[in-house]
Amino acid sequence: MSLSALRREYSSAGLHERDLDPDPFRQFDKWMREAVAAELTEPNAMVLATVDAKGHPSTRTVLLKAVEAGGFWFFTNYDSHKAQDLAGNSRAAVTFPWIALERQVNIEGQVSRLPRAESERYFNERPRGSRLGAWASHQSEVIAGREILETRLRELESRYPGEAIPTPPNWGGFVLAPERIEFWQGRPNRLHDRLQYRRAAEGGWLIERLSP
Repeated sequence: MSLSALRREYSSAGLHERDLDPDPFRQFDKWMREAVAAELTEPNAMVLATVDAKGHPSTRTVLLKAVEAGGFWFFTNYDSHKAQDLAGNSRAAVTFPWIALERQVNIEGQVSRLPRAESERYFNERPRGSRLGAWASHQSEVIAGREILETRLRELESRYPGEAIPTPPNWGGFVLAPERIEFWQGRPNRLHDRLQYRRAAEGGWLIERLSP
């Protein structure tokens, strides 16, 4: 099946150096707020790319849960495929595909675990069903059928009938500390605007334009 006919011109906006905040975190906050205001579905969804110890890449979509001075936060099961990849190779990349705005943000950097206290704080903010689900799912494990998950969930609902549900010991957060952040804006004739922030050797950020 050929998809060559599925083409569209990008013409909604441009991106100029003069428009960028000197701080990439503030620039990201600006674009995220605009994505939220545009009522995009899951504007905090990001495609996370990891590589395992044998050099095999994999991707999946996860949800960004916070942006702090140290980087971009997400949470998962520490026994999952992605977490195992990160245990062997802490470098990763994420992409925010804001297609409706003809934008994307690409981020590369080092990933490390968040302090346990931060993971427990966020876990306790989650809906009860999500907290029980974190216990029920042995993420990335092969299972015989969905009924296994549903049986586990029923057992957990009986074990924890109220709101007091402990954080699983193998569940928690990661933070991606960026070394490069690219803001991509679609333009006509595929001459897209690509402006990246790159860590300077002496500290701070360099802003550079990339050829599309």
